[in-house]
Amino acid sequence: MSLRGRELLTHEQRIELVRIPEDISEQELGANFTLSNFDLELIKNRRRDYNRLGFAVQLCVLRFPGWSLNDVEPIPIKVLQHLARQLKVDPDCFTLYSTREATRYEHLEEIRNVYGFRNFSSSEYRTVSRLLLKYAMQNGNTMDLMQTLIEELRKMKVILPGMTSMERLVWETKTRAEEKVFNNLVRPLTETNIERLNEILHTDVTRSKTKLSWLKEIPGQSSPDAFLKVIERLEYIRSMKLTYNVESIHPNKLLQIARLGARYNSQALQRFKENKRYAILVAYLSTLSQNLIDQAIEIHDRQMMILQSKGRKAQEELQKSNGKSLNEKVVHFIDLGAALIRAKKEGLDPFTVIEQVMPWEKMIHSVEEAKQLARPMDFDYIDLLGNRFSYLRKYTPALLRALEFRSNQASSPLMNAIGTIREMNNSGKRKLPEGAPLDFLSKRWGKHVYDEEGNINRAYYEIAALSELRNHIRSGDVSVIGSRLHKDFDEYLASNKEWEEAKNNDGHKLATNLSAEGYLEERLQALSERFNWMSDNLDSLEGINIKKSKIHVDRLEKDTPEEARSYSLSLYNMLPRVKLSDLLIEVAGWTGFDEAFVHASTNRVPNDNEKSILMATLMAMGTNIGLTKMAEATPRISYYQMANTAQWRLYDDAMVKAQATLVNFQHKLALASYWGDGRTSSSDGMRVQVGVSSLHAEANPHYGTGKGATLYRFTSDKFSSFYTKVINTNARDAIHVIDGLLHHESDLVIEEHYTDTAGYTDQVFGLSHILGFRFAPRLRDLSDTKLYTMESPRDFPKIESILRGRINTKLIHDNYDDVLRLAHSIREGKVSGSLIMSKLGSYSRQNKLATALREMGRIEKTVYILDYISSEALRRRVQKGLNKGEAMNGLARSIFFGKRGELRERGLQEQLQRASALNILINAINVWNTVYLTEATTVLKEKGLFREELMPHISPLGWEHINFLGEYSFDITKTTNITALRPLTL
Repeated sequence: MSLRGRELLTHEQRIELVRIPEDISEQELGANFTLSNFDLELIKNRRRDYNRLGFAVQLCVLRFPGWSLNDVEPIPIKVLQHLARQLKVDPDCFTLYSTREATRYEHLEEIRNVYGFRNFSSSEYRTVSRLLLKYAMQNGNTMDLMQTLIEELRKMKVILPGMTSMERLVWETKTRAEEKVFNNLVRPLTETNIERLNEILHTDVTRSKTKLSWLKEIPGQSSPDAFLKVIERLEYIRSMKLTYNVESIHPNKLLQIARLGARYNSQALQRFKENKRYAILVAYLSTLSQNLIDQAIEIHDRQMMILQSKGRKAQEELQKSNGKSLNEKVVHFIDLGAALIRAKKEGLDPFTVIEQVMPWEKMIHSVEEAKQLARPMDFDYIDLLGNRFSYLRKYTPALLRALEFRSNQASSPLMNAIGTIREMNNSGKRKLPEGAPLDFLSKRWGKHVYDEEGNINRAYYEIAALSELRNHIRSGDVSVIGSRLHKDFDEYLASNKEWEEAKNNDGHKLATNLSAEGYLEERLQALSERFNWMSDNLDSLEGINIKKSKIHVDRLEKDTPEEARSYSLSLYNMLPRVKLSDLLIEVAGWTGFDEAFVHASTNRVPNDNEKSILMATLMAMGTNIGLTKMAEATPRISYYQMANTAQWRLYDDAMVKAQATLVNFQHKLALASYWGDGRTSSSDGMRVQVGVSSLHAEANPHYGTGKGATLYRFTSDKFSSFYTKVINTNARDAIHVIDGLLHHESDLVIEEHYTDTAGYTDQVFGLSHILGFRFAPRLRDLSDTKLYTMESPRDFPKIESILRGRINTKLIHDNYDDVLRLAHSIREGKVSGSLIMSKLGSYSRQNKLATALREMGRIEKTVYILDYISSEALRRRVQKGLNKGEAMNGLARSIFFGKRGELRERGLQEQLQRASALNILINAINVWNTVYLTEATTVLKEKGLFREELMPHISPLGWEHINFLGEYSFDITKTTNITALRPLTL
């Protein structure tokens, strides 16, 4: 391959790595350009100020960024000033040092000898290549590998070589790693396996498409038919009997290769060398097999929910249709009851009195009618589910045949029942055998499983078992072999050995005491201090009332000045009108966010022509008008070009990095500091209709008719949207909070996070504290909220009435280490917070880990509530944070105008792609507005009209000046420089 083929980075990326940034932070300045006493003593030996400063610069740039001075120049003035202050010299004298090439060389040699730096040689090339191979086997991202290479060479005190040499090393290492991974995947394959892999790349005449295309189909809805189609594809993959071993491949690398398989069509795969083709197919099919199992379980879960929903609706319909008859029976009961009361009171014959009210035959008939109308005393609907059994049987035999379950000891009775049903399905028997397992039945189901003659009713027995299976899978008591989302609970966690090593080597990132005793002592003190303060200051709290053991919090009065709105309008009226397409290109020119969209196969960043297509694709998806409409509205850009870009550039990792680039850019803008410091955030959901049959769409009466999904978005205090995901519209927001706080990849360091009332659970309070976040939901109604104490409530007589719960400290103590291991596993990315929290929240029995975390959460919730009611400033902070999220949703709905704001994608991944593109448009608008509002404030300062006290009330989310409609033009050449912007409207 030519040398140019090994140039993996763009010119801008090379500069980013080599040059010291002009806006270097104080932290980076202190860490990399602060001289030690030894350094200062050595530097003093130089004869002139410019030599002393030059020597210091040479020494520091070898440490960071790692290249020699010739490569790193020019040196930012902030760095020169920082070093000059330490040396007590004039920073301007450095210009004299630059003219003495011989002196610079002598100094470099001395630094090498004294500090042990050495040049990059073939020996170092081999050493670092071996080190880098280990990382390349895990992650093939070029920029990540380049940064790893730089870090390793710095550790070895090797002066970094030219960028061409480093790119060649990374390219060769990536190639070796790829070949090694491909060989590991392909080596175990038999000739028969190869034949079967080739088969799926050719058109299947029975389906008029390749088997690979058929395997990639996404289930459109939750139905028995959809389930059977999923199982058909799963069983086809199993029938291939591929002999491969993915255990030797790092999960990240396997997922990267599998994603290639998801993107390539059959024709493209056939053009690859055999090794690469078969490796991609094996990785994809192994991952697809997991996905199909998870899809099957999700469909079963939905079917059981639908079953219960239909039971409730059937009961409601019965009540409506029988209303008149039931009222008649009530009237009869009143008449007969009155007759019996009169008979007893007057000493009359009751039967005679009853016959006077109602003839005996009529009464007998009325009683028989009442029997037919009567519902169970507990008003349960389970007795109405029997007629749904035949519908469930359309898919449940396939469920038990195709999937294998594993359980803990507590769920073994259920597994025995599942085994019995499976045997009956296989043998064709219709009657349950003698001694069929019944231990798994709850009292609720037990009443219906036996018929009037005492025989077991198969329909109810099977429905009960399938319902319990769904519940136990949800909670993690039952795992599904081959699944990714329903593994054995312990598989999600770091091993005990890994956790012990992390604790002993300070390799954890938890923010709490590792000792249970230490934790309990700290939290006891925190609670006691607040209880005592509350007791002393209860009568002086404004807006807080405690009456009849209930806490009442008054609504906050608005604190936004009246003139803030007019001031905001005056600023926005100065902003130039701009098309969204031009805005995107302009922001890309300032931030370089487009360079995050590296091609998933070639690892190339987009060139100028591809940038235009990229922007059009982002806008098509972010506005929801779609690729077809965008192609019609955009000259010189076709549907096929955008479809290719969406397939190969708009993948998850690229979206996240582009989003982080925009967030980081705006975070550093001075004007944004008026709105916050980047340490607080909020999250809120925006529900959107889903206009097609989708497994991930559900109805929610709270949002009207139709099925939908929720775009759950995280908003920083600077109005940037730093994380988004698509979640079930009926899911509790709380379980997704931790995901956004841990995995946003931006420079924001969030310390306090706000959600609405529905966005919290006790366990989220506990986990947030362990991970170092202050979880701060808005509490609309505290009247029935429980406060918990670790001491006796009688110790605080003034507030004893609101202390309703006692913390189980023994439970926390006994399970504390397991809770920390769980938190460590989430922090290190071994499992997502949402997945583990959903399982902990689904336990029907008292799981010790779940209840211990709940008890810890009750401590943190009580601490927070006490702070919340004692501090109006905190309540206002929460309110303002949530208002920013609501403003973000207003902008999002305006941008996402296409197709009436409906998602028309079936798959969750495709829905997330739209949501992520929308987020990038939001952040681009935020950046553009912040930059131009800065210009507007500069003009007002010059005119003496600047109102600094109103700036915290201004938002960068205005959009009246932005044109979302019309014909779009994406001309990369027509962009502005951050120092030469469009003229304001004055």
